[in-house]
Amino acid sequence: MRDGDVLVYVEVRYRASNRFGGSLASITAQKQRRLINAAQSYTSGRRSLRSRPARFDVVAITGPPSAPALRWIRNAFSAG
Repeated sequence: MRDGDVLVYVEVRYRASNRFGGSLASITAQKQRRLINAAQSYTSGRRSLRSRPARFDVVAITGPPSAPALRWIRNAFSAG
């Protein structure tokens, strides 16, 4: 998505409970590297996006589908 001139990559994670750390805990360093690599691959083929600033947001969802709790973390991690 875009936020003004910033290209935003959003990772959405869902866990029914926090029993094993919840949705935020599932964004490990390895997962972050995979997301960064995917973003770099995406922009490498699109000249118009290469010079745009970018950020990584996370939407963490926990709880039952009938009453989920959502948490949006802007700039959750960086590529460098």
